[in-house]
Amino acid sequence: MMHIHDGGVPGRARTALIFAIHAALCAAVLCQGPAVAQVKDWPAEDPPRPLPARDVNFPPYEIRTLPNGMRVVVVMHHEQPVVTLRLLLQAGSVRDAPGKSGVAALAAALLDQGTTTRSAEQIADTIDSIGGALGTGAGNDLSFANIVVMKDSLALGFDLLSDVVRNPAFKQEEIDRQRQQAISALKVSFEDPDYVASVVFDRLVYGFHPYGMPGSGTPDSLQSITAADLHAHHQRYYAPNNAILAVVGDVTAQEAFAGTERVFGNWAKRDVPPVPATEQPVPTRRLVIVNRPGAVQTEIRAGHLGIRREHKDYLAVDLAMKILGGEGSNRLHRVLRSERGLTYGAEASMQSLKQGGDFMADTDTRTETTAEVLRVIVDEFQKLQRERVHERELADAQAYLAGSFPLTIETPDDIAAQVLNVLFYGLPLSEIESYRERVNAITVDDIQRVARQYLRPDRLSVVLVGNAAAFTDTLKGVGFSTFEVVDLSDLDLTAADFGRAARPRPTTASVPTPGADPK
Repeated sequence: MMHIHDGGVPGRARTALIFAIHAALCAAVLCQGPAVAQVKDWPAEDPPRPLPARDVNFPPYEIRTLPNGMRVVVVMHHEQPVVTLRLLLQAGSVRDAPGKSGVAALAAALLDQGTTTRSAEQIADTIDSIGGALGTGAGNDLSFANIVVMKDSLALGFDLLSDVVRNPAFKQEEIDRQRQQAISALKVSFEDPDYVASVVFDRLVYGFHPYGMPGSGTPDSLQSITAADLHAHHQRYYAPNNAILAVVGDVTAQEAFAGTERVFGNWAKRDVPPVPATEQPVPTRRLVIVNRPGAVQTEIRAGHLGIRREHKDYLAVDLAMKILGGEGSNRLHRVLRSERGLTYGAEASMQSLKQGGDFMADTDTRTETTAEVLRVIVDEFQKLQRERVHERELADAQAYLAGSFPLTIETPDDIAAQVLNVLFYGLPLSEIESYRERVNAITVDDIQRVARQYLRPDRLSVVLVGNAAAFTDTLKGVGFSTFEVVDLSDLDLTAADFGRAARPRPTTASVPTPGADPK
């Protein structure tokens, strides 16, 4: 069995819903020698143009709402004798009680670790005996349980899904075991500068909104979580009227709805408390350095608050970020790696959730080139905001998104993820069917409009994780005279000042970024 927790990896971790059961998607790691300057007269030519897009037909589907409020979508996809059952609940880390960060993640991890009728071993043996797969987990906005079974084991799949979601035992020995594993994982993660940069960035951008806190909790918060806390979380948020179920694969609508009614029909509806209102800070120019003495590289994050997933400009902004640093077109990678040899890779991404989102540029570099790389990142944010993108850049980004779309609905598991992603954020399923047309309808004028409307190069939140003593003197020369430094050993994400040691730091007014919008 597998647990996936996207809330603890900020993000990005960051949105969030695709859970590969039979094969985990791997990102290729670039292993190369030291970066070298580009040879100017090296022969080069444009890559070939993409092939014409082939037709994609989304399978037929039906949607119903049970009397208890559970929404159910059935997608008939008969290419393989496999059925995927995916259940989402609005019970992610955003629901964590104050001082109890990690409750949602721990509760979700324990769903398949024993119910009131089955032990963890019995659950594992049952799913293995039918050649299926079962996974549970939590993210920022949601918790989930997924089951993949062969068609002839569909009834058992429904039984298991209902049991783990509705009847978790939360036995103390399992709580202690999962808690210790989570704390050990956090200790390892805090030795990873990539993880540290990401969690500090989220805290810096979102403040004390739940999106700013690690969804997997902190060692202190995890130690404070009791069985009563887990039962209370489950009782409040695990309800049929707070859930969406997708049944996708070799199944008829009649079979799917009958199975759902059998195992979930008697699940009692109840009032679900709203998500607590927590303000997110206004984007403000701020630089935080997490000091790792002796580090030879610096992890760099720069960005600010973005837009929600259901925002009308979501696709245009997504394409703008793809042009800045995503697949299909990547200015940051081209400038920082190909032209200047300052890094092995750079990217920009957009996380869009229910209550907000963010834009983030992400790279690492040699300690001595930290300031130079930060200057380039700021410059590229400014250029995207102020200058029209090239038609070819937009076309390349569109070709990537439209061309890769069929890969996202190849299997029942893929389709279920897409369907639930759309329904969870309150969007119509027609968005999936019209995705490529909507992507290709975005114009250069649209990109310029959203870049000017939503990007704030003069208000970037910046996190640097590295050997502070080796590069702080160079930051003023690239427009950052004011910054905060916290030693990694003193880092406290629950503190307003990140728990930094009281040591003098430059306090002069920040030098305006050249060309920045003074708004």
